[in-house]
Amino acid sequence: MAARSLWKGFLRINLVSVPVKAYSATSSGGNDVRLNQLHAECNSRIKYKKTCPIHGEIPNDEIVSGYEYSKDQYVIIDSDDVEKLRTEDEKAIRVDSFVPLDKIDALFLSGKNYYLVPDGPIGQKAYQVVYQGLVETGRAAIGHVVMHGKDQYVALRPVESLLTMETLNYAEQVTAPSAFEGEIVKAAIVPEELQLIKALIKASSKAKLDVSNFKDHYAEKLTQLIEAKVAGKEIVAPPAEEPAQVINLMEALQRSIELTQKKAGVPVDDVASKGKPARKMAPSKGAKPAAAPRKRKSS
Repeated sequence: MAARSLWKGFLRINLVSVPVKAYSATSSGGNDVRLNQLHAECNSRIKYKKTCPIHGEIPNDEIVSGYEYSKDQYVIIDSDDVEKLRTEDEKAIRVDSFVPLDKIDALFLSGKNYYLVPDGPIGQKAYQVVYQGLVETGRAAIGHVVMHGKDQYVALRPVESLLTMETLNYAEQVTAPSAFEGEIVKAAIVPEELQLIKALIKASSKAKLDVSNFKDHYAEKLTQLIEAKVAGKEIVAPPAEEPAQVINLMEALQRSIELTQKKAGVPVDDVASKGKPARKMAPSKGAKPAAAPRKRKSS
C-alpha cells in the first residue's frame, strides 16, 4: 500500500457517513525506461534550474503559488488559505445516485482510479455494508467530490474486497460519436463475411480480461538496445516480415480463423468452414492433391 493517502474525508450516502482514505490505484515507475536529455557536443546532462531574476537559483521551499491579477502584479495563494475554503460538505464524497454497472458509458471514464479504504476502525462495518450492497445490486454509486483543487464527479464500484473510485469526464470534455458520422460510408455486408467475423470473434474470445500477461514490449526492446550499446555491440535491425498475401476480405477472415484455432490447438470451426468462399483455393505448401474420381465401368 502507498505510504501516504492522497485524500481523506467521508463517503456520504444520504445520512450514512463513512470515514475513508483514497490511494492511487496505479503505481509509478514499473518498467518505464527514462531517457535523459544530453548536450550533443559533450554528452553532459541538461539541467533545469528554478531561478529568480533577482536572487538567482532558489530552493523549492522558498517557492509559493500566486495569481497574476494585473501585469506583473500577483496575489499570493497559500495552501492553508485554500484548505480554509473547504467546507465540511466538500471534505466528502457525496453520493447522488446509483446506476447499473453496464450502463456507465466508457467514454466518460477518465482512467484515474483510486482505492477507497476505511479510515480507522469506526468506519469498518459501514464500509463493508456499502460494499456488499453494491455487489448484490450490481450497481455503481455516482458521487461528487473535490480533489486536487478540482470539482469532480466519480463512480464508485466494488473490486475484489475494496471500493474503487474513478473520476468521470464532463459531457463537454467528450466528443460525441455523432461528430464523425460523415466519416462512415454505408457498405454492403456479405452474410458470409459477417459469419466469418463472428467465428473469428468466437475463436479469439476469453472468459475474462487477464492483464497479468500484458508486457511493455517497447520498454523491453529499449532495455535490450541500452544493454547492447553499453556492451559496445552493433545494432542490427531485424529482418522485415513478409506480409501475408491476402486476396480479399473473405480469405483474410478465413485464414485468421485458421491461424487462431491452430494456435489454440483446436480444429477449424465448422461455422468458419461454412462461410468459406466457394471459389477454388490454391493448395497450401506440402498439401497432397486430392485423388481423382474413379471412372465407372460401362455395363
